[in-house]
Amino acid sequence: MSAPSHGLAVPAAAAAAPRGGGETAAAEPGALRLGGSLHRDLFRLGVVPCAAVALALTGWFTHSRLTTLEAAFDAEGEAVARQVAAMSDLSLYAGDLPALQNVANAALRGGQVTRVEISNSAGVYVTAGPKTAPLAQLRMFTAPVTLREASRVTAFAPAGATAAGEAPIGLVQTFRDTTAHAHERTRSLMASIGIALIALLVAWAWVRHTARAVAQPLRRISRAVAALEAGRFDARCHVVGAEPVRDGSDAQERRSRHELANLAHDINRLAERLQRNRQQSEERVREATAVALQRMAEAEQAALSRARFLAAASHDLRQPLHAMGLFIDGLMPTASNQQRPAVLRLQEATEFMGVLLDDLLEISRLDAQVLTPSIAGVSLASLFDQLDAQHAASATAAHVRLLWRDHGLAVHSDAALLLRVVGNLVSNAVRHTPADGTVLVAARRRRNAVRIEVRDNGAGIAPIHQARIFEEFYQVGNTERDRRQGFGLGLAICARIAALLGTRVTLRSALSAGSTFALELPAASLREVVPAAPEPLAAAPLAGLRCLVVDDDPAILDASRGLLAQWGCEVECASTRAEAIARLEADGPHFDVVLCDLQLANDEDGMAVIEAAHRLQPDALPVLVSGATGPDVLQRLRQGGVMLLNKPVAPAKLRALLSTRRRHAVFA
Repeated sequence: MSAPSHGLAVPAAAAAAPRGGGETAAAEPGALRLGGSLHRDLFRLGVVPCAAVALALTGWFTHSRLTTLEAAFDAEGEAVARQVAAMSDLSLYAGDLPALQNVANAALRGGQVTRVEISNSAGVYVTAGPKTAPLAQLRMFTAPVTLREASRVTAFAPAGATAAGEAPIGLVQTFRDTTAHAHERTRSLMASIGIALIALLVAWAWVRHTARAVAQPLRRISRAVAALEAGRFDARCHVVGAEPVRDGSDAQERRSRHELANLAHDINRLAERLQRNRQQSEERVREATAVALQRMAEAEQAALSRARFLAAASHDLRQPLHAMGLFIDGLMPTASNQQRPAVLRLQEATEFMGVLLDDLLEISRLDAQVLTPSIAGVSLASLFDQLDAQHAASATAAHVRLLWRDHGLAVHSDAALLLRVVGNLVSNAVRHTPADGTVLVAARRRRNAVRIEVRDNGAGIAPIHQARIFEEFYQVGNTERDRRQGFGLGLAICARIAALLGTRVTLRSALSAGSTFALELPAASLREVVPAAPEPLAAAPLAGLRCLVVDDDPAILDASRGLLAQWGCEVECASTRAEAIARLEADGPHFDVVLCDLQLANDEDGMAVIEAAHRLQPDALPVLVSGATGPDVLQRLRQGGVMLLNKPVAPAKLRALLSTRRRHAVFA
């Protein structure tokens, strides 16, 4: 069947796309409910009326035809009966049987009846025709025989018409065979049914053609819309036929087209606009992406440059700071009363610079992901005892009361890292709590977790600052950058360590209502807590401890030699890798400790000296002393498992390390 002139064709690019899967819109009150398909609706709309009209007309005409046939059949039978009655009146009156027989036979010869019976009450009975046909196939017609005047005797007199005062003298019965009549009725009925079926078939074909002519273009338009919805804006509905009038009038052009063609034309214009907008959007996205990539590359380059600068500056600053600390600690015992205040000021400034560099190193370590937490059961009672020992003196000096509530709980975490996080929060709370204030450190159970909170009743933090206090160097209320209030790195370090422990530090604060810092950790039972290590023994004297110091900075060598000699150590110094290895290979007493800088002159690597110490003098304690904070350096040292002291090394820390080595040598 050919498509109608207003049919639509959609290219392969506009193939049916899957519509939104499984989405059902809630029926609104008064909404039109649609079911099935447009093709079926149009089919029902066209076929049902046609079928109803066809059936009604066919039924009416069939009924009329059958009624006419029935009336004609009955009229012929009655007419024959009346005619026989009119012709047999005198013969029946006279009792002339042969004449009556002739009348009956004459009626049979007309072929309209199959049997005739003439009778009266006097016993006259004349019949003609066989009795073989079943009574069910015969229909009987009767007519009275009356004796009338000749002028009124007619075969076509109305039924029952008699002369005045005359009574019937007999009865005529004629029988007609209904077989032919039934066949005619059947033929008429079949003809009517055939005509009705033909009409229905024609109506079905026409309605189907019309439904397809409407439904198929709409279905293709729907597929094109689905393709546009799926993002294929090159889909089009191409109009077949229905050429517009080219007179420049858009309204007349639209009137000259089929409504579906107008719909397809509007969809094509929408698709063109969407495709154009998409191209423009893609062009803008490409431009924005190129700009973003360029800025990202610039930011990455700036971050890399900053990291390199920080690492280099940290190393370059740590070198003189390390030497300065050693010299100051060496000058302290011999300083006069007039010199001691200045030396103490120098020592305080050096300590502040060391704290800042240590915090920067901690940030670098965390960013480099070189710290691996050792998760175990940690008793909060033991943790809070250590924190109280660290911060009780500073809290007392600030007139702040410290309260600890562990409630006998334990957590799964790294004890050292957790001590650092909570310690930074406690130190921060003590620093920002006014005199006679209170800092509460409490732990409470939350299902399978333990929440550790550090609360203070200080001035609180405004909401505008709460999102930034975990950034590096960001401080609230320290615009003059007083170093005694910290450097703004404590909370940044806390946030990074908390992330390393699989949690995060949260804040709840309001102005004049204090602050609450909290973190949640998995709960543990006290049976899982590892017993604390025994207290270290008192520092052993360092007299006679043999030390090899390797550094390319003469000031550090001089300061180290003076300080170690002041402690009673036997010190040898080397400035190059070759010189250090030569001293390790020399005969004589072996060294107890090898202190080597990581970066030596002429790009020499201190790791080579450490490896030589492991090989040549395995009993010596090799220690790297470095001011490098770069992630790559920290990763390499972590992989090598080397003991590292970060510059500037506090003399007390160095003495504690040497004392431990000395005890080991004595006990060995």
